[in-house]
Amino acid sequence: MEGNSSVARKRSVMNNDSANVEMEEINKNGETNGQIVHEPLDYEPSGWLQTTLVSFNSSREEFVKKNSSAMKIIMTFILNGLVIGFFIGCFFYWLVISKEPLELCYGFGSLIAFLSIVYFFIIYFTIVKRYCGDWFESAVWNPAEKAFMKCWNILLFRWCFSLAVLAVIGLFLYLDTNGSSERLISLTGLAFLLFIGFVFSAHPGRINYQSVFVGLFLQFIFGVLFIRWDTGRYALQCFSNKVATFLSYGVEGASFVFGDFLVNEKQVFAFSTLPVIFFFSMLVEVLFFWGALQWFCLKLGHLLRTATGTTVCESVIAVGNIFLGMSESILLVKPYLSLLTPSELHVVLSSGFATVSGTILAAYIGFGAEPAHLVTASVMSAPAAICYSKLLMPETKRSLTRVDNIKEVERQDESALSAASRGATNGIALILNIIANLVAFVAFVAFVNGVMGYCGGLLGNPDLNLEWLLGKIFIPLCWMMGVPWEECELVGSLIGLKTVVNEFVAYQRMGEMKKEGLLSPRSELIATYSLCGFTNPSSVGIMVGAVAAIAPSQREVLSGLAFRAFFAGCGICFMTASIAALLMPEGSF
Repeated sequence: MEGNSSVARKRSVMNNDSANVEMEEINKNGETNGQIVHEPLDYEPSGWLQTTLVSFNSSREEFVKKNSSAMKIIMTFILNGLVIGFFIGCFFYWLVISKEPLELCYGFGSLIAFLSIVYFFIIYFTIVKRYCGDWFESAVWNPAEKAFMKCWNILLFRWCFSLAVLAVIGLFLYLDTNGSSERLISLTGLAFLLFIGFVFSAHPGRINYQSVFVGLFLQFIFGVLFIRWDTGRYALQCFSNKVATFLSYGVEGASFVFGDFLVNEKQVFAFSTLPVIFFFSMLVEVLFFWGALQWFCLKLGHLLRTATGTTVCESVIAVGNIFLGMSESILLVKPYLSLLTPSELHVVLSSGFATVSGTILAAYIGFGAEPAHLVTASVMSAPAAICYSKLLMPETKRSLTRVDNIKEVERQDESALSAASRGATNGIALILNIIANLVAFVAFVAFVNGVMGYCGGLLGNPDLNLEWLLGKIFIPLCWMMGVPWEECELVGSLIGLKTVVNEFVAYQRMGEMKKEGLLSPRSELIATYSLCGFTNPSSVGIMVGAVAAIAPSQREVLSGLAFRAFFAGCGICFMTASIAALLMPEGSF
């Protein structure tokens, strides 16, 4: 018995020793970055079936590697065949059965427009750019760009070109306002806003006037295209509706999780609007994983850099805010937020304040605002954001997000599914920061109104609040924007209501004034454009909380820029209203 037990103990010790040796080998060779890598076991397949399957699998992998290019071509033909077959079926249904009128924004017309855009880019990148791109860039584009920049560096050419542009604009305005010279009053408001921006500029000597004047010129051109040209306004409205429809799918997910009562019936902000960030954050991370987002940023940055001298992130934010909300648009440049200079962050904040989200246009329309004016206001405010932001906060540091020096951000995911999951999860911190800042800022405004009401009550005016005070302050500005003098106080009160509370309440009050016949068509137009922006204390909390959640290192910079960016957002909306009042003829409101 003792002999057997001693043998058992020896065997146990030997097993433990061998196990320890195996664990040491694993720790030495198999542990990588805190994870144990399990090497595959070597074994020979046994049996006819296993041998056949292993042989077939090896042959299949080898066949796919050798014929990958041919298989891509075959899959391309199959995919295009399915698309063409689907198009033919839709065409037959539209022509024979439905017989509906062809509209490019709805039904079969939207399919034609979508496929035309898709195949245009496919043909361009696979044929035109592939075989003619290098030649065009070296023989036409680069020489033309160098020649123009060489001429632009000549002071005389720069002055002559600028004066020629001003002369053309002046001639257009002279002919266009013939017989309705009161529209020219809006030029006073525009000049006043630019003067105020220069006076309160953080670094007047460092202003890049190319960004300022080109942004202002683009705002004017957009106004002509989308205010005076019905086709441009229709196309813009169509695209905006499609973006709003796409983002509304995020509401479906919120309704499933939080219930239809909170999301659709009561439309509680925290449950109906903010959850869209989860959906959009997931989409952005997937696009970043595929490389599509980086490509879009660089191409757009290169295009706008030539015109306005802006950086990649500034360009992307300005364009993205046309159709996205301020908390969604910053996700487009999420990997670069921690690298932005104060001037670039100022563009991010003020651009978000000066535009509205395509997802909430329906609410404004329900209050009586014109849909075309709302969308046009967001488009015109995009270049105006660059103009006014760079006037108030010029660039004084070397940017790390220019087209020529922007660094590629490494992907953190190994698959699109992993990127989607991480993007949706990252939205949690973003939304919590937004909610916290929103509660704090709204409470502070309520506190200020309470103090003012108390002080006013001691003087016999218990209704004294920030809305009433700002309404009085904005009376001169309303007149300079083109509002008839007798209605300036009404429009000023709307602007004050939007500045203190939010644009929802202001548009609701404007709809009531419209029903009561208190506003003329011209005043209604100017008010619609002036109110079309997220310039209110709640939005300040949203933006500061959102950017700080993504880039905590920028928190101190954000606190110093918030008020200036809020002021810039107000000025951008007023600039847009002034140009709209200048361009819109009487009888077209």
